[in-house]
Amino acid sequence: MGASRITWCRATFRPDVHSRLDYLPVGDNGLRFKNAVAQQRHVLKYLVADSPPGNRHGGSGRHSAQKIKNPHVTENQLFALLWTACYAVIHLGTMVRAVLRPHREPASRAAWVVVIGALPVVGIIAYLLLGETSVGRKRAMRFRKVLTAMPEVRQVPGIDSAACQPAVPKLYAHLFQVGQSVNGFNPVGGNQARLMQDSNSTIDQLVADIDAATDHVHLIFYIWLPDKNGLKVVEALKRAAARKVACRAMADGLGSRTMIHSRHWKEMRDTGVSVAAALPIGNPLLRPLKGRIDLRNHRKIVVIDNRITYCGSQNCADPEFLVKAKFAPWVDAMIRFEGPVVRQNQHLFASDWMAHVDEDLAAILTEPLQDIQPGFTAQVIGTGPTVRNSAMPEMFENLMYAARNELVVTTPYFVPNESMQSSLCASARRGVATTIIFPARNDSWVVAAASRSYYEGLLEAGVSIFEFEGGLLHTKSMTVDGEITLIGSANMDRRSFELNYENNILLHDPELTQAMRVRQQEYLDRSRPITLETIKQWSLQRRLINNTIAMLGPVL
Repeated sequence: MGASRITWCRATFRPDVHSRLDYLPVGDNGLRFKNAVAQQRHVLKYLVADSPPGNRHGGSGRHSAQKIKNPHVTENQLFALLWTACYAVIHLGTMVRAVLRPHREPASRAAWVVVIGALPVVGIIAYLLLGETSVGRKRAMRFRKVLTAMPEVRQVPGIDSAACQPAVPKLYAHLFQVGQSVNGFNPVGGNQARLMQDSNSTIDQLVADIDAATDHVHLIFYIWLPDKNGLKVVEALKRAAARKVACRAMADGLGSRTMIHSRHWKEMRDTGVSVAAALPIGNPLLRPLKGRIDLRNHRKIVVIDNRITYCGSQNCADPEFLVKAKFAPWVDAMIRFEGPVVRQNQHLFASDWMAHVDEDLAAILTEPLQDIQPGFTAQVIGTGPTVRNSAMPEMFENLMYAARNELVVTTPYFVPNESMQSSLCASARRGVATTIIFPARNDSWVVAAASRSYYEGLLEAGVSIFEFEGGLLHTKSMTVDGEITLIGSANMDRRSFELNYENNILLHDPELTQAMRVRQQEYLDRSRPITLETIKQWSLQRRLINNTIAMLGPVL
């Protein structure tokens, strides 16, 4: 067999092949190629059939042709390409989801896109855990089913009597119309109320009311601690259950976890008190797969015998609040109501209870109203992630725009959306004496930093800002023109706007509003004013931190 003449030359037509082979054979014994492609095919065929010099007898050198299964793409390269493609799809898909998500402000969408883009892996995980406001499909269906089946408050016998008709000046009538659009609760007259003196007085009066209960005691608290005040309520419920009063107690699964996992919770259940955890977490590792873990029931509701209800900012705990004692005392405000508005708070409690417990409270909800006395107009406003979107900020903003002479706000947590910030500034610019009172020391440094980033704009518009120095001011209140009061559990931050279940009561009563104004003035007397000069003295680093955190407000 005649040996063919082979000329070895440097390969230039495939860089990836050249990287693995130093030389490739090219025939010169009469073979002629039409073009470069034909030459490449010939060489590739030759590689499969034989090997370069030095490896003709099955050598194991690095040029062995038998080891080249695919001269174009290796398995590792293919895997890397597939992984990169999958990651790109997930990354881009998450950003698209953040942009397309309904009921989201442009600033929130932009913030999430920035986070996902700048921190790809962390951003994607953060969005999957915190970017959606879903309580979970099953829970949402349960909530809707319960609300659909519940009798409406307007069906309560006697609710349409003359004594229950609202009496609100035309100037403020639209505020109650906004409130009605949230839960369908009409403003009702015939209410009486008393602003409680302080946190301990509130608990003492609550215990006395429980001890006097004859039919039922219903309560919900976001935080219920096994401390002095918390255990006072526990013992009162046990006494009530012992005399056959139906007691139903609910506490948030996260905020009250200490109480829920304590022996006192079991003792209440053993003595006949029906207990339930609101939005229980279960397995914290699996919870994110079913809905956001930080969607909480932030409500504070007490209803006794369909006759008495409490509403305000106070949790069931000592003002010393031992879990965060360095910020104590926690300064709260609660109002004790009697009258038809009690039924609206009862309806709110029942919606929470029936969504977690297989018990129908329709009989209690449809009991006739009795002994209605002349009184002021009030309305319950209950908000949450399964209620109409943007309900709480809309209520706040309408109150701000309704003010003609004076607007006073107290809130511990202030991270407003753009429209609320504009509403406050507009109030001051049109000559309304606008005052906001914040705590000087906040248990959340992140929220405190974000809040202070808004100070300069408010001050430039003419808003008066004060920081309370007598503890952590936890009261959430708003008074308008000495006639309108809003009190409850909702803060002026994104959590209360989008994530938490909240309850508030809107009322028109100059006398009760005056009592609330006196309380607000007491806060002012223990506060320091914040001025533009104060802001200018802040260091560049402090301003940078505040503004950066505020920029991420929609995410945080």
